[in-house]
Amino acid sequence: MVDPAALKAEFARRHGTAARVFSAPGRVNLIGEHTDYNDGFVLPMAIEQRTYVAASARSDRRIVAQSLSQPTTFEADLAKPGPKRRGIWGDFVEGTAQGLIARGVELQGATLLIDSDVPAGAGVSASAALEMAVALSLVSLAGREDFDRVQLALAGQSAEHQYVGTLSGIMDQYISALGREGEALLIDCRSLEPTGVPMKLGTASLVVCDTRVKHDLASSEYNKRREECQQAVAILAGKLPGIRALRDVSVEEFERHAELLPDVIRRRARHVVTENARTLAAVAAFTAGDLAMFGRLMVESHRSLQHDYEVSAPELDVAVDTALGVDGVYGARMTGGGFGGCAIMLVESAQIEALTAAVEAAFQRSFGTRPDLFASKACGGAREHV
Repeated sequence: MVDPAALKAEFARRHGTAARVFSAPGRVNLIGEHTDYNDGFVLPMAIEQRTYVAASARSDRRIVAQSLSQPTTFEADLAKPGPKRRGIWGDFVEGTAQGLIARGVELQGATLLIDSDVPAGAGVSASAALEMAVALSLVSLAGREDFDRVQLALAGQSAEHQYVGTLSGIMDQYISALGREGEALLIDCRSLEPTGVPMKLGTASLVVCDTRVKHDLASSEYNKRREECQQAVAILAGKLPGIRALRDVSVEEFERHAELLPDVIRRRARHVVTENARTLAAVAAFTAGDLAMFGRLMVESHRSLQHDYEVSAPELDVAVDTALGVDGVYGARMTGGGFGGCAIMLVESAQIEALTAAVEAAFQRSFGTRPDLFASKACGGAREHV
């Protein structure tokens, strides 16, 4: 884990000046996948792994950023935005800064030193953690510590859209900015209203399985799914006037008009419509402490992502299928954008060791690789370390 005091000391060693330290968490989505950009419902929680930024103000309007995991220094002039979609880590930094400026924040220049224990490319939103840690540091240096956290998240999302090239929803930045200790958040991705859902796990734990298969959400496949959902809305609007997104289509309405949709578009839409229903049912199950029902909904979600939305991967399927064969596991599913990354498993805490051994053995047999499994609690969102 990153030590904020050590990062502050390293900043002072490199730059000869004091720094403030900020951090923001990664996330796992318990259920509600690929629904956020369809104005739907998601149920993420912030995890213990975080990205940290040591920051100090500059007298000019330049951003000078270094990362302990990157060999190069990134520099940008806030008054003269650089090229977009360069495919470099600095896109997240500059894109977030420009997103804040577009929302009325008068930013000054800053020197940044970044470190993180959020695994990159694993589907736990390392990019959103970076964006929110940078965003909080920049608004704080500008004297805007009270800046609205939803607008902070929207600035990070705009970085993804404009500078990175991923047409992502708001979930990742939202939970990283506004995560709550001990709670998942049911987020209405249209109104951006959150509802806290206490994590009534009893003797169970949530275990994240990083398959170590890296994926790139700026790839054409992610954006293609969004286009396919928009096509479904355009077709269904002929029978359901007034719908703006698949969030507006009930399961019953979808079943009544599904034959209007071409096969691929129909399967994509079926996933989103049923996933929204599963997410709301999962909240009810969690609220009632019904872990068995929650686990069944997790499995249904994975199968839908695997077969209808087609964003799973062999490693994710092996992780889920192996977990479901272990005593004490209530459910498992892929989490995140897909094409690799992480699975999440709900398991009795006493069985974590058996679960880990089973999944590691299955990966060795199938792929000759070793995944990383770790339990995590629901944690708070972006904050300053004082």
